[in-house]
Amino acid sequence: MNTKNKKQGNSIYKTIMTIIATAVVTSIVTTVLIYGSATKISTENAIGSATKSSSIAAKLAIIRNKIDQEYIGEVNENDLIEGAIKGYVAGLGDEYTEYFPAEEMSSFTEDIEGEFVGIGVYITKDTQNNLILVYGTIPDSPAEKAGLKTGDIITSVDGVECNGDDYDTITSSIKGKEGTKVTIGILRDGEELSFEIERKTVEVKHVTSQKLENNIGYIYISSFEGDVSSQFENSYNDLVSKGITSLIIDIRNNGGGVVDESLDIAGMMTNKGQTLLIESDKNGDEEVIKAEKDKTITMPIVLLVNEYSASASEILAGILKEDVDNATIIGNTTYGKGVIQTLYPLTDGSGIKITTNEYFTPNHNEINKIGIEPDIKVDDYLFTGTLDQEKDTQLKKAIEELTK
Repeated sequence: MNTKNKKQGNSIYKTIMTIIATAVVTSIVTTVLIYGSATKISTENAIGSATKSSSIAAKLAIIRNKIDQEYIGEVNENDLIEGAIKGYVAGLGDEYTEYFPAEEMSSFTEDIEGEFVGIGVYITKDTQNNLILVYGTIPDSPAEKAGLKTGDIITSVDGVECNGDDYDTITSSIKGKEGTKVTIGILRDGEELSFEIERKTVEVKHVTSQKLENNIGYIYISSFEGDVSSQFENSYNDLVSKGITSLIIDIRNNGGGVVDESLDIAGMMTNKGQTLLIESDKNGDEEVIKAEKDKTITMPIVLLVNEYSASASEILAGILKEDVDNATIIGNTTYGKGVIQTLYPLTDGSGIKITTNEYFTPNHNEINKIGIEPDIKVDDYLFTGTLDQEKDTQLKKAIEELTK
């Protein structure tokens, strides 16, 4: 997070430092496949005079000229431009840096603001198997009510088959106008399922809470987007009024969000002046972000994490593990996304999200591609986003720790 770009009111640009709501890892492989295709190779000399050192403008001009001369289909100038820019940025080979045309930029910022039209599903890319996975649904959303579950594999959208290669476009395909329907094909435990879901305006409630046995408070944070730090603080104060003496914070399946929101929550549990985060830019210059306020939460804390806890979640986990003596981390090793993206809006409504910083824990431990190890590992449970006190072994261990 760049502290020069702190939050200002409720604007989406209260901070341009974001970590994506989903933990996305993209593997780019270039393949030339000729088998079975109807392709002919021109016997003419190479067109134009482009060389490896030619500017992109010169090379594109040569290619466009040949398209104008030979291409038999219709040409959409805007599609050509947007496709060229997307491909140019993708050429960096960075899984988190990407260009958003205006429509995609609008969808992306809607997600951060916390309200959008869609079905309310969180998805991620399984790079090892090149699949698109559901890792959670928004409470009371159309996706939850329809029955989508964590671990479902999305195989098609409106009859069009998809896999991990389609991740960048799948979110836009699922969203649409309110009242319209989308059909999601799912593979679950070897069974093919189909869900027709009506798109609605989804208000994202990132924080839910309840009082458990033995005066233990429970707060679940599904994402660090929107005004989640205020939601968290309100939930905590409500639980305190009900007499809680210890607290479970659950960030399982939380794929990230806005860095400032994570730091604001961490600041409630750390002393003023304590190191929260260390950022390094492309030149290796480091910035140390410290807590700016006095600690307000002093009771014993357990933080629940799993392999889907990523980005801003890992920032919070690293802080609580190294800076907060009264906190214990329980669950699985986290995802391992230790880089930050800065979102830059362009004047035409488009935007570019660029990986600009790597971040480290308060003790300068690396997170990227490593993750945060829990203090107590409990890996025999898959959290689905709904609390199940009977079967949730990680929750049971948390309660056990807080009642010792």
